Amino acid sequence: MKILAFDSTAVTASVAVAEDERLLAEITLNNGNTHSETLLPMAESLFRMLSITAEDIDLFATSSGPGSFTGVRIGAATLKGMAFGRGKPCVGISTLEALAYNLRTHKGIICPVMNARRSQVYTAIFESDGERVTRLSEDMAIAAEELDERLSPYTLPVYLVGDGIEVALECFKKTKAIAASENERYQSGYSVSQVALALYKEGKYTSDAEVTATYLRLSQAERERLEHENKQ
Repeated sequence: MKILAFDSTAVTASVAVAEDERLLAEITLNNGNTHSETLLPMAESLFRMLSITAEDIDLFATSSGPGSFTGVRIGAATLKGMAFGRGKPCVGISTLEALAYNLRTHKGIICPVMNARRSQVYTAIFESDGERVTRLSEDMAIAAEELDERLSPYTLPVYLVGDGIEVALECFKKTKAIAASENERYQSGYSVSQVALALYKEGKYTSDAEVTATYLRLSQAERERLEHENKQ
């Protein structure tokens, strides 16, 4: 099964093509370029290098959030555009679960942290036995100090992954966490493909029209509108 997978939920954008568990090719950009201008060309470049087309893809996958509101929408829109009319299965997955998969070979607690601004992080708690990653909590948008409290009881090593590592470490007082290395820290299209493959095998997939975004909280514009209304 060939899988095309996107992640555009943060500054890093990544696109991968995998054949079941085997990575065929991946392109990752972490230079702040606008994802709406780069995501589709990245996929088309992979197709050219692999001498395939979208018709050869058996499963379309994207990170559906949480993350940047614009980035989440771009990933979903790109998937819908490429999968439209093909009748192929599609999977939208948790950005945080894909990040946790980056550290699947590390035994211990894996905690993805994405910078959600205002000293908050998008996060979830997972555990890895060195091969399989098991979810221990739902996806959350919480203060970094609260995450410190939630992680402090664990006796296993705690690993942080994602672009919110610095935010978390600045606020942690009780948890001794290990930061992921630079090459493991950011979004990966391959990780998206593998989480999506597992969900597909469990029958958890949809049509392209049913792929939805997960935001966890209101956008900045919506928050500012509510704050303005509450002052009136």
